[in-house]
Amino acid sequence: QVHVTESGGGSVQAGGSLRLSCAASTSTYRVMCMGWFRQAPGKEREGVAALYTIGDFKVYGDSVKGRFTISQENAKNTVYLQMDSLKPEDTGMYYCATAAAGQCYSGNWDVARMYSNWGQGTQVTVSS
Repeated sequence: QVHVTESGGGSVQAGGSLRLSCAASTSTYRVMCMGWFRQAPGKEREGVAALYTIGDFKVYGDSVKGRFTISQENAKNTVYLQMDSLKPEDTGMYYCATAAAGQCYSGNWDVARMYSNWGQGTQVTVSS
């Protein structure tokens, strides 16, 4: 079983940046789909971005395209989410999770129930 731990959240003003980290506990991280999700109070969990850990395949939600960048550092079994030009609507708890490798390539990469090994989350608050 893979354990993941998120970090890097905080409070920023609109237009600011944050970088979130998701550290995985095992080298089997190397062959899977790693996803970032967020959840605002009273709303459903939303897929933000996902990355296939082999190669360079990445996918983004429409609301973050051009502002967020997902990347990885294999030596540290870590996936990052660089968030720029933050907006108040980006506020929420951000989670990372793992899924089977093919999930990234499917049309359902942003379906939360297809993921497992969820972390505790890290809070992002963007003020206007």
